[in-house]
Amino acid sequence: MRTALFRPLAALLAAGGVALLPAAAVAAPTPSPGATPVNRAGTSFLNATPITAGQPVRVDASIGDHLYWSFPATAGQVHEINATVTFPKGRSGASTWTVDVFDGLRRRQACTAGAQTPTVDAKATSVALGCTLREVRPWAEPWSADPLPGTYVVRLSVIDLPEPDLGAPIDVDLLVGTIADRGASADDGELAAPLVPNTKAGTVLNAVPPVDPEADEESDPLADWLPDLGSRWVWTGIGGVLAAVAGVAGFAMTRRPRRR
Repeated sequence: MRTALFRPLAALLAAGGVALLPAAAVAAPTPSPGATPVNRAGTSFLNATPITAGQPVRVDASIGDHLYWSFPATAGQVHEINATVTFPKGRSGASTWTVDVFDGLRRRQACTAGAQTPTVDAKATSVALGCTLREVRPWAEPWSADPLPGTYVVRLSVIDLPEPDLGAPIDVDLLVGTIADRGASADDGELAAPLVPNTKAGTVLNAVPPVDPEADEESDPLADWLPDLGSRWVWTGIGGVLAAVAGVAGFAMTRRPRRR
């Protein structure tokens, strides 16, 4: 009876040019023709390997590694991240993997679809991960955490596994695809500049700072032997002397007079 009721509705939608397709019929992102494969990954936000949408990634790693890649995103785009981890040999137990995406302010972005944190048993030879991001907005309030144009970072890692499997070799395949690009939207605003994480680390000063000769001449040799008044050793000594004086005074006040 239900099938008979739905048939006229399906026919009406088909007549109006609306096609009913299952979710599995949506094609997954494919590598761009002529794209140069990437065979390395970063180990932190500071040295994440830059990639572009449609550029395939194939790296050799070990279980327990945190792998980082970065890609640019503009307003109106919807990105989908697909990753596959292959285990060349058997493992001792089940493991849980995760793929996380962060924007230029290193805010973790939510996934609208995909197996973001799958768990596989010891007999599985591979695990597939996926994450479909929200549409990148041209602007947003600072507190909203909406995806904004800029550089995004993908992190692939394992979050739960038996200790004997730590360090085992794996093969990682990753692809970032743009499944929709609507261009500029009707939002009344625009981000002044794309959000790009600060990856410029500070410099390490190995040289010894120069000593001022005038200050060295004016220093008192006797002051070099005296401890600093703010040192804990000075206050510890003062406290010990006061405690000894208080002990002697208390004994003198409380002792009984000696009888002859």
